[in-house]
Amino acid sequence: MSGEQLIDILKKAFGDKITGQNLEAIDPWIEVSPDGLVEVCKFLRDGDTKLNFLNSICVVDYLETDEKKAKKVTWEPHLEVVYHLSSISSKLTLVLKVMLPRWKDDEPGNIPEIPSVFPVWSTADWHEREVYDLSGVRFTGHPNMRRILCPEDWVGYPLRKDYEMPLEYHGVRGR
Repeated sequence: MSGEQLIDILKKAFGDKITGQNLEAIDPWIEVSPDGLVEVCKFLRDGDTKLNFLNSICVVDYLETDEKKAKKVTWEPHLEVVYHLSSISSKLTLVLKVMLPRWKDDEPGNIPEIPSVFPVWSTADWHEREVYDLSGVRFTGHPNMRRILCPEDWVGYPLRKDYEMPLEYHGVRGR
């Protein structure tokens, strides 16, 4: 199945939940709306593509912290959750992307939410926890949504571009 055929099938099945694509990229990708994510993932796992393996989940933080450079960017600050999928049998790979606001309801500190794909691929368990811990995206419906690398009382999300490392933690100076 070609990438164009897959896009046609997905658009017919999910309509406006498929919000973009770039099949010419080194890693071809399809953009999905947050509310369509789990449904599309189940389709990709169970359908002809047999994308039965979730390799990784990561986040790209689209924020330009340099004021001069920020004036020149053509996009609004946002987060992009990126899912790398594979079919073990056919060697097919695909990247899914979901765009999220940096902060839920534009309220700094109120992290955005997206449905968990743990019911689709159990490997999402630790991937989603890592994304939550380091990038500040909450996965609704995840069975154990808590930090995995930082201590439970850690403040902030270290992979966000506006993160400020604390000078001390529990009385220990870090710098």
